[in-house]
Amino acid sequence: MLYKGGNTYSLNSCETIEVFYNIRTDLDKLTCASYITKIVNDITTENQNTYRVLQLFLNTLYMISETDKNLELIKSVFAIRLLSIIGFRPVIDECQICKAKENLFSFSFKDNGLKCITCAKQDKGAIEILPTTLDTLRYIILANPKKIYSFDVPKETVNELNIIAKIYLREKLEKDYKL
Repeated sequence: MLYKGGNTYSLNSCETIEVFYNIRTDLDKLTCASYITKIVNDITTENQNTYRVLQLFLNTLYMISETDKNLELIKSVFAIRLLSIIGFRPVIDECQICKAKENLFSFSFKDNGLKCITCAKQDKGAIEILPTTLDTLRYIILANPKKIYSFDVPKETVNELNIIAKIYLREKLEKDYKL
């Protein structure tokens, strides 16, 4: 129950729908949930329409609580999708420089997206990625919000996604989030 007092809203009472109980029974899950909560707190403000952020946040908490999915993968998916929602969507369909649509196997933090092999050689900050990482990036950014976590990938892809998510998050939000 909300009521308006001046220019702000105050919470009078509420009824819990989901408590995500399993998060508080596992220290790793609690740490992961705390990590994503810090990020959400930093990017949202009062009276802002953040439905898509809330949807991602709740889906992520559910995945942390109710599944045994790799927590590094969950954090990476969350960060990449969140950045896409708030206006930092990387270009994933063509090279940022020459507009080529093939051989996109490097991610450039400087140019916010993919680069072909030739253009990536000129960008010292670009990292080479596996084809599975490219496909996974595209899926994370374009998937239906309810199905965003409905995939599994090899450990090498999780590692690459983790690197991309950490650096891209730090670059765009200008803050280093640590666990």
